[in-house]
Amino acid sequence: MSEWAATQGFGFSIDGSGHEVALQGNINGKPWRMQIGRPTRNYILGEELRARAELAVRDEVAVLVMNKPLKEALEKKAYSMFTDPLQTQIDPSLPEEMRWLAMFEEVGWEGPSQEFWERYSVLTDRRENAMAWIEPQLAMMMTDWPEPAPSVEVPFMILILRGKAYLRMEYSPAGMPTLRHASLIFQTCCDSALVNLGPEPRG
Repeated sequence: MSEWAATQGFGFSIDGSGHEVALQGNINGKPWRMQIGRPTRNYILGEELRARAELAVRDEVAVLVMNKPLKEALEKKAYSMFTDPLQTQIDPSLPEEMRWLAMFEEVGWEGPSQEFWERYSVLTDRRENAMAWIEPQLAMMMTDWPEPAPSVEVPFMILILRGKAYLRMEYSPAGMPTLRHASLIFQTCCDSALVNLGPEPRG
């Protein structure tokens, strides 16, 4: 992994416990960081692969792409909680993803393949932002994983929110093909956001 990171010009580090690996890079001068480590969500089994980039795109842009099995599982959990007569208040430890599902509408458009729409849901408050961000190349990358490829059921999401880009997925199958392709997807989603969603307007 460290050798591959060096060939890509990425920074590479391992924390003192040896349980978390981090990669650092930049897209057009904007820093990003990708980590492999213990999961921060209870719907992820094994290791979690997560990334974040400070892009400073328009702050009002909010678009979430999530694989359908994860969306359905979160919706089912939310429904059971809200209809449980013994549930007197919302659990503050619930993942933000459950709130996004309630806040954003699912959208679609012609362009991405049928395979993409069978695998993923796109949620946003403005359809035009989603269309601008999810370019055909990015949509194709999310369905064209190298073998051994993550199954449709493996939790996966990318997100643009408050000027930042995020990726979160279960690191399965855990190996270099998954890591290389996930990093390519994330860099492509960052590049598309910078090109198509504009910079944060100056005061």
